Amino acid sequence: MTPLVAAAVLVAAVTHAGWNAIAHRITDKLVGFALISGGGLLIGLAAMPFVPVPAAGAWPYLLASAAIHMAYYALLMRSFRLGDFGQAYPIARGSAPLVVTVLAAVFAHEVPDGWAAAGIVLSCAGLTGVALWGLRGHRPDWAAIGAALATGATIAVYTVVDGLGVRASGSSFGYIAWLMAVQGTVIPLYALCRWGRETGARLRPHARLGLLGAALSVAAYALVLWAQTRAALAPVAALRESSIIVGAAIGALFFKERFGAPRIAAAGLLVVGIGLMLRAG
Repeated sequence: MTPLVAAAVLVAAVTHAGWNAIAHRITDKLVGFALISGGGLLIGLAAMPFVPVPAAGAWPYLLASAAIHMAYYALLMRSFRLGDFGQAYPIARGSAPLVVTVLAAVFAHEVPDGWAAAGIVLSCAGLTGVALWGLRGHRPDWAAIGAALATGATIAVYTVVDGLGVRASGSSFGYIAWLMAVQGTVIPLYALCRWGRETGARLRPHARLGLLGAALSVAAYALVLWAQTRAALAPVAALRESSIIVGAAIGALFFKERFGAPRIAAAGLLVVGIGLMLRAG
C-alpha cells in the first residue's frame, strides 16, 4: 500500500463516518436512507455518460454487491434504531476487517505477509477497543449488538465482492456509477410504495442533509474501490475502518457521547497498525 493509496482510504474513512452520522442524525431512518440511497442513484446516473460501462466480467459481482448492500442498509438502519451511534457504528465497522482478511485469502488468494498481518491485527485491536469502550457502563443490548455484528458481516462480504468486481470492471469510476444506479432504486421505491403521496412531504424537510450524506457516501466508496485496484483487500479494509475513530469523535462532538482515554489509546494502536501496513507496501 503506497502513501497515496493510504491517503485516499483515510479521506474515505472521514467521509464515510460523516454520512453515517448524517444517517443517524435523521430520526426517521427510512427517510434518511431513502435520501442517501436516492441521492446515490442520481449521482450514478449523472456520471454514466462520462465513465466506461463495466466489463462483462464485472456484472455478476456488481449485481451481487447491490443485493448485499440492500441487506447492509436494512441491518444498519436496525442498528441505528436500537443502539447509540458510538456503539453501533464501531461494532459494525470494527468486526469487518478480520473477516475480510479470511475471505480475501480464500477468494482472492491474498495472504498478507508478516508486516501486513501485524498491521491488520493491531488495527483491529484498536477498532475493537473503540467498540468495547462504547459499551462501558451499560448493560449490553444484545439485539443492538447482534444487528451491528450482522451489519459487519455484510460489510465484509460486499468488500470482497466489490474488490473482485472492480478489478474485473476495467474502471473503478464506471463500476461505482453503475453500482450506485442499480442499488439506489430499491429503498426509494420501497419508501414510495409505503408512503404514497406523502413521500415528498416526508423527505422534503431533510432533503439537503440527506443529499449531502449521499454525496459523502458515493465519494467514500469511490475512493475505496479505486484503492482496491491498487492494494490488497484486507489492508484497505482495515485502514478504511479508521472511520471508527472519526465516528467516535463525531459522537463526542455532536451526540454528547464520551470519547475518553481508552479511545485515544485505541486510536494510537490504529496508527501503529497503519504504519506497519505502509511498511509492508
